[in-house]
Amino acid sequence: MDTLLFFKAVLMGIVEGLTEFLPISSTGHLILAGSLLDFQSNVGADKAKVFDIAIQSGAIFAIVLVYWQRLRDTVTGLGSEPKAQRFALNVIVGFLPAAILGLLFGKLIKTHLFNAPVVASAFIVGGLIILWAERRATKAGTSHYRVETVDDMSLLDALKVGCIQCLGMIPGTSRSGATIIGGMFLGLSRKASTEFSFFLGIPTLVGAGLYSLYKERELLSADDLPLFGVGLAFSFLSAWVCVRWLLRYVATHNFVPFAWYRIAFGILVLVSAHQGWISWAE
Repeated sequence: MDTLLFFKAVLMGIVEGLTEFLPISSTGHLILAGSLLDFQSNVGADKAKVFDIAIQSGAIFAIVLVYWQRLRDTVTGLGSEPKAQRFALNVIVGFLPAAILGLLFGKLIKTHLFNAPVVASAFIVGGLIILWAERRATKAGTSHYRVETVDDMSLLDALKVGCIQCLGMIPGTSRSGATIIGGMFLGLSRKASTEFSFFLGIPTLVGAGLYSLYKERELLSADDLPLFGVGLAFSFLSAWVCVRWLLRYVATHNFVPFAWYRIAFGILVLVSAHQGWISWAE
C-alpha cells in the first residue's frame, strides 16, 4: 500500500468513527469523503463499498471498550441474573427487524434509493424531525420520559426502537439518529436513547460488516489487509473519542446543532449533485 493510499484510508477511518454514532449519517459523509479523496479510483468502486461497511466494525470496537464492564457483566450474568438476561434480550429483539429487512431489501435499497434527491431529503427531513423532537422535549421537560435508563426498557420498547432503526437503511437518514430521536419520541430519556443506540449498533454493524465481507469475498485478497486494517484502526480511535465526548454532551445539551448541520448538509448534497461535483449515485 503506497503512502497516499495509506493516508486516504486513515482519513476515511476517521470520518467513519466521528460520524457513526452522531445523528448525522456516516454513509453520507463517507460518500463525500470518498469522492473528495478520489478513493474509488484507487481501490475500485465495489471494493470501496465493502471498505466503507467493513470499517464500521472499528467504530463498534470503541463501544465495546467504553462499555466493557457492562458488556462483561451481561455475558457473565446471562445464566442467573434477570437484569442481564432482559438487557441481552432487548438488544437481540431490537436487532432483528433491521437484520430481516436488510437481508430482504438491502439490494433493492442500494439500487433505487441511493441517489442525491433521496440522500438530501433524508438529511433535511431528519434535521426537521430532530428540531421537532427537541422542541417537544423542551415544552414537556423531563416528565414525559417513561424510561430513564436502558435497564428500564421493556421488550416492546426495544422492538419499537429496532423497527425505527430500519429507517437508517435509507441513505442519509442515520442509523444512530433514527434510534436516538425515535427513542425519545417513544418516551426514552436522551441518555437512554443514546446508550441503547450504541448497544444496538454492536450486532447491527458487526453483522453488516461480516455479511458484506462474505458476500464480496471474491473481490478481496491478502493484499487488502493493510488497507482494511488501517481503516478499522482509525475508525476505532476516532469513534472512541467521539463516543466519550457524546456521552458527556448529552448530559447537558440537546441535538439542535446536529439538526441544523443535517439541513445544511442536505443542501450541500443537492447543490453538489446539481453541479456535478460529487457522484452520489456511486
